[in-house]
Amino acid sequence: MGKSVGFDLDMTLADTRSGIAAVFDEVSARLGVLIDSAAVISRLGPPLEIELANWLPAEAVPAAATLFRELYPAVAVPVHTAMAGALEALGAVRAAGGRVIVVTGKNVRDATSTIRMLGFEVDEIVGSVFGAAKGTALARFGAAAYVGDHVADIQAARAGGAVSVTVATGPYTVEELRDHGADVALGDLTEFAGWYSGWRPPGGPG
Repeated sequence: MGKSVGFDLDMTLADTRSGIAAVFDEVSARLGVLIDSAAVISRLGPPLEIELANWLPAEAVPAAATLFRELYPAVAVPVHTAMAGALEALGAVRAAGGRVIVVTGKNVRDATSTIRMLGFEVDEIVGSVFGAAKGTALARFGAAAYVGDHVADIQAARAGGAVSVTVATGPYTVEELRDHGADVALGDLTEFAGWYSGWRPPGGPG
């Protein structure tokens, strides 16, 4: 497996909060329903439909999800920003001869647009998967570690046979991530390159 690494996207590599909030605000206005976008962006991670179900009856969720995805490219993507240390983290993996896969709950279209807009160099993008469902992509790619901000990303790493590396830039603190079983818990991605440089994957070439 070497030192190839998988990364989550939202709140791991990319700060997508303002863009996602703007889309939820627009969906709220168009549908005439209350959606607290501040609450939404405080718990990013689970699939869109799960979040929409907090605000809409079940029968209204599919249409609202379609509207959200129609609005996303123009409203959200242009205001996304790179998380501190993201470019350096990706560069550290590449400099060591590793490959990078992004595995995210975001759909592939919007994930790809975000990654390109932010100038991230990655080898593969897999979208619309959450939690342990990410494991298949990680295992197929041969990712020795998976980096994410959510406890579900710990499950993803386990399912993919990868070391769980977490960053406290999402809804959980470093202590909470450790308590949920993360192998490595960092404050943010600015700490990743230092950790990665001294990491020796089990069974890897070092």
